[in-house]
Amino acid sequence: MNKFTSKVAAAALTMTLASVSGQALAADSSKPIVIPTHNWSSQVVMAYVLGGMFESMGNNVEYVPSDSQAVYEAIRNGDVTISHEVWQSSMGASFYNAMAKGGLIDAGSHAAATLEDMGVPHWVVEQNLCPGLPNWEALANCPEVFATADSGGMGRWLEGPQSWHGQLMPERVAALGLGDSYVVKFAGSADALWADLEAAKKEGRGTIIFNWTPNFTDADGFDFIKFPPYFDGCRTVDGGDGSCGSPKGWLKKAANYKFPKTHPAAYTMYAKTSFNATDIGQMAALVDIDGMSAEDAAKAWLAAHEDVWMPFTQ
Repeated sequence: MNKFTSKVAAAALTMTLASVSGQALAADSSKPIVIPTHNWSSQVVMAYVLGGMFESMGNNVEYVPSDSQAVYEAIRNGDVTISHEVWQSSMGASFYNAMAKGGLIDAGSHAAATLEDMGVPHWVVEQNLCPGLPNWEALANCPEVFATADSGGMGRWLEGPQSWHGQLMPERVAALGLGDSYVVKFAGSADALWADLEAAKKEGRGTIIFNWTPNFTDADGFDFIKFPPYFDGCRTVDGGDGSCGSPKGWLKKAANYKFPKTHPAAYTMYAKTSFNATDIGQMAALVDIDGMSAEDAAKAWLAAHEDVWMPFTQ
């Protein structure tokens, strides 16, 4: 090997080592990880929990308010990085539609199973205010138990914000033959649901509200109404009559397809992260029961549960 070829070989070796070293030392981008915040407590607290976990690994984080349905298009387009609470019943269609277009990936599921539906606080059943509950057929015999000042003498279902489910519950009321006895009202926020729950307990009146599990209400007891079972195609948007209840389902995590490349360590942590129902209920309770801000609740939860979250970062 002459001096020229020796120099070429040495240069090539140096470039190879530099390349290998660069791969071994590859670090997450300094570009912020954009985390959406929606309008229910567990989702917002978990946003700041995940943000704290990302920051503990040296990443930068940014939070943006986002619609819970439109967020998947925002992820697909790269405006938002992740969505950490994808509820199967209410968000599954938007999630899969965005995935089919490309740009959004499934980053795995939490351990918690989910249910989102209408129900009553357990004390309504315990005090037998509407005999036969939680079976839905009982509602036909006791609309007056759930009447409110704004329901025109009819029983009231208090749904979440209309942006969550559209006309799902009004369609169900009609399909079940309860349209002459019940009216659906939409709450302005999740906080309005909890305010009604607390007011109903103080006043000793019945209330039918939209709720979900895992949630802080699991601690006091909440009975979901047993509607006709869900099956694929039973909702009006899928060609059914809309009388069915909601399915028990998964709680997934979504991410922009570039996230594993731009932030490999952060994405690995995110993919590994899996919270159970107790974890999520605790996060929500810090806001909805203890009255903390979401940011302070996240700090408190992280400080008290290092044994849960730190293994995901390692």
